Amino acid sequence: MKTSNLKKSLGVLVFVMGLLFIVNCSSDDSSSGDAQQSGIVVTGAIVSFGEVDVESSSASQSVLVKGTSLSADLSITVTANFEISLDDVSYTNQLSIDKSEANSENQTLYVRFSPSMSDLGLVTGTVSVESNSATTRTLNLSGTGLSITPLITVNTMSLNFDDTQVSANSSSLTLFVDGDNLNSVIDIATTEGFEVSLDGSAFSSALQIPSESANSQATVFVRFAPIAIGSITGTLNIVNSEADNVEVSLAGEGTPVIHNYTTFSDEPLAFGTGFSQAAEQTFTLHSDVSNISQIKMYMQIDCPSTGCDDWDRYANIMVRDPDSGDWYEIGRYITPYWVGTQLLPRGLEFDVTDFKSLLTGSVEIRIYIENWTAKADLVSIDFDYIEGTPDYEYYAIAEVMQYNANSLEGVPYGVNHNFDLTRTVSVPSNTESAHLRTVISGWGHATPNDSDGRPCAEWCYRTHDVKVNGASMFQHNMGPIGCASNPINNQNPGNWTPDRAGWCPGMVVPPRIDQFATSMAGNSFSFEYDYEDWVSDLAGGGAFYATSTFVVVKSNTPINKPVVTD
Repeated sequence: MKTSNLKKSLGVLVFVMGLLFIVNCSSDDSSSGDAQQSGIVVTGAIVSFGEVDVESSSASQSVLVKGTSLSADLSITVTANFEISLDDVSYTNQLSIDKSEANSENQTLYVRFSPSMSDLGLVTGTVSVESNSATTRTLNLSGTGLSITPLITVNTMSLNFDDTQVSANSSSLTLFVDGDNLNSVIDIATTEGFEVSLDGSAFSSALQIPSESANSQATVFVRFAPIAIGSITGTLNIVNSEADNVEVSLAGEGTPVIHNYTTFSDEPLAFGTGFSQAAEQTFTLHSDVSNISQIKMYMQIDCPSTGCDDWDRYANIMVRDPDSGDWYEIGRYITPYWVGTQLLPRGLEFDVTDFKSLLTGSVEIRIYIENWTAKADLVSIDFDYIEGTPDYEYYAIAEVMQYNANSLEGVPYGVNHNFDLTRTVSVPSNTESAHLRTVISGWGHATPNDSDGRPCAEWCYRTHDVKVNGASMFQHNMGPIGCASNPINNQNPGNWTPDRAGWCPGMVVPPRIDQFATSMAGNSFSFEYDYEDWVSDLAGGGAFYATSTFVVVKSNTPINKPVVTD
């Protein structure tokens, strides 16, 4: 068996070697040309053709092309706007060279740039030399097409400006204007609300580029000069008698005129060591509010070198009513733990438009923080009086009730008390709009806790009723307002992220606006603030709701304040 297998193996080997011999002989029978590798050699280079008028041709450039052992003709093609030739006379975009000529000697290939009418500016392309038996060779081409007709071009077709205050001017934006083949002036004009300049200094609604400069690049400065509030669009028109006109679209947002007044500046509020928890001063504010649509108040807390108070404290800002001498709460906030309000560029923002009638001329303002440490919070306050058409020309405001001296002098919750929560309000006969404005925040950790573990009144969610003429007309939901999303998010290690009932550390306590469906003109109504029922077990300390409510009336004729009686 072994001898037989060996003979079979030798037989197979002989057979395979015989096949290999036949294949090799077949190769020997091939022509000598195929034994060498085919190739294409391009000698020289093509550089940029530079600037060339459209509808004309540049001077030619040339390279040498040669084939090596090619078995097929050379095919040479060029992309649009370029042409090729073998004699520098007859030009085309495709030609061929016989393989025998290509293999025998160098062939001169001429290339030129011939931009079409529409191909202005930088034009790129390629010339390709190929044969089906060799690797394709490619040359990159470039040139710049110049217009031969009168033409105006710009670097952008639209300009968008930053929001700009009415009667002010935006920063200028730059527009580059290029003329070609022009023999006359270029006129540039803008529509209302926009201005142009050639030097960035002297602006007007129109200007002219002289004819001697028309074919050079001109830098045009454009700015936004709004005369009205809101979105404003316009057009910059570029005109020449020989060329097509060019229109550049313009857009900007006109913002109201704002009059700013600074009051307290880094006023320290603390307890002991020479500090006080409150400060009062008289300031001169805007004298005429007839064209003021809104008043914003901004409060910023900075920290001294000792740092700010460690705790979230009850705090508010008041203005004195010159008629009664009483202080009216125009804003309430809770201080952040440990830090100031510098993460907000202007600090906390309050809309105090309801107090427009009191925030005029000479005004007494009081600030207060229930800070019981010697680390003073440095308080600064400023006001923006924003021009615009007010909803009504005249405002008046009266106190309905205020139990808001501090966090623990609010209305006791869950226990019997003698706080009067009812009033009678008489509304002037020329009233055209009336609403109630309430600010309320709970304090304390009184028990029993709610089923979710929340004590009152800082944490327990409640819904209170505002009763008018004995019936519930409005409701105040003392629920979460998103403490964890507070942009003053550096209050560590303070417990600032969990939601309180209607307020957050380092945020404004939101005013609750209850708008009457009718003007209530000439009517009297009874008012009652009704806290949701709950009974304290007196085991967890007291619960309190610091509450202030005002009635605001508006009219387009001079109006007196409402009359409020107990």
